[in-house]
Formats: sequence, structure tokens, C-alpha cells
Amino acid sequence: MSITVTTWSLEQTSPADLRPAAEPGADITIVRAEVPSPEFSRFLYTAVGGDIRWTDRLGMRHQEWLEALAKPGTETWVAYDRGTPAGYVELEAQDEGSVEIVYFGLIPAFRGRRIGGHLLSYGTARAWDLAERWPALAPTKRVWLHTCSKDGPHAMDNYLRRGFRLFETRTAEEPDVATPGPWPGA
Repeated sequence: MSITVTTWSLEQTSPADLRPAAEPGADITIVRAEVPSPEFSRFLYTAVGGDIRWTDRLGMRHQEWLEALAKPGTETWVAYDRGTPAGYVELEAQDEGSVEIVYFGLIPAFRGRRIGGHLLSYGTARAWDLAERWPALAPTKRVWLHTCSKDGPHAMDNYLRRGFRLFETRTAEEPDVATPGPWPGA
């Protein structure tokens, strides 16, 4: 069986495009995970994407995770609610000053609490100032991402409200895979 999936690609081409969301409260902190950790990143990936069919990284070996996370200009920023991981944004520097928001989302228990807009705002700002932390990289000229019809119902609205503009829409048939959950059998 297959499902029809629409994928939208969005971008910002200037730091002035970013329209930050209000901060959700003093209990939310965002911290960069500076030490590449496949175990922690896989936890975030499955905890955030397990109910919305994130499967592309599930088959990666430990070394593949480590290589992906250790690339210059790759950063993981984690939102915490009173010390508990609530969600994350993963950035990846690309050629010619482009930075992709590769993964972004919240663990289900933290959705609907106004954390997502703040985390996206913060992560996008970090994409714009990425070269300040990675001097060998070109300054950021473009921040982009993609979202799809499998993502949460508020994802597209959040991106648009943060100042991202649509530049491409694609529709394709994909295998209808079971929702993996955060761990086998979830």
C-alpha cells in the first residue's frame, strides 16, 4: 500500500525575514548539544518523529550517525522544559552559505504549549549566525527546510508565521509504513 505525500520546501533569504515567536516562559531553555552523540540524537529523532513516520534515519548505524553529526556546521539545539528534553532542531551547513533545518519538532507531550514557535525562532536565528561558530564556513545567505503532509497539523503555519516562504511543492507516492513510535512495540 502507498500514500500520497505532499512535500513543501520553504526558505528565508535574509535574517530580516525571521519573525520570532514569543518566548513560552522561564521554564523553557534551549541548549546546544555540542558533543556529537548518536545515542542522544537518535533518542530525539525517535521521540519527536515516532508518531509522524520519521523513518529515514532508523536504519543508520552508529558510525553513520556520528559522521552525520560531526560534519562541520552541523548543530543540534535542544529545548528543555525544567530539565526534560521537549524537542530539538538540527542544522546542517551546505554549500554557498545555505543552511538546512534538517529536523525540527517537539516530543508529543510538549506539543500545543507554545514551545514550537520559540524553538523554531531560536533555531532559525542560530542558522543565520552559524558561521560565527564555524569560521571556516561562508556566512549564511539562505536558511531552508522542508515539511510534508505527514507532519503535525500546525507545522506549516509555524513555518509561515516565522517568515519562511514556499518555493517548491512536490507530490509523490510513498510506502504506507507503520508509525514506528519512540521504540519498538510502542
